[in-house]
Amino acid sequence: MSENRSTDAPVPVGIDELLERVRAGYDRIDPREAAAAAEAGALLVDIRYAALRDRDGLIPGALVVERNELEWRLDPRGSHRAPEAVGHDLQVVIICNEGYASSLAVASLRQLGLHRATDLIGGFQAWRAAGLPVAST
Repeated sequence: MSENRSTDAPVPVGIDELLERVRAGYDRIDPREAAAAAEAGALLVDIRYAALRDRDGLIPGALVVERNELEWRLDPRGSHRAPEAVGHDLQVVIICNEGYASSLAVASLRQLGLHRATDLIGGFQAWRAAGLPVAST
């Protein structure tokens, strides 16, 4: 006799609801706040894929870590961590193209104990629209 596990399955949610739930757990920041945070020592992390970086440029000083490597590179205890991943108290600002994938990435980093992780509202496109520095690749 097989056991019915359908009652143990999580209730499906749409991506909009998931984003709302994730974002309710932390304060997101705008481009000017992100620039100020970087000046104060926060680590800006660009998770956009190469084609977008090549097309639109880079934020000077941001660490580039593609999304599929993010947790491995930012886990301060990880064997594949980036030198910048110095501890769980590090303020990290995740930047994607428009501010959606970055929110999901923050949720994952917070599960790793990076309790000061946040993301940039509007992503790289908002940074650029705010007239903040962008470097060519």
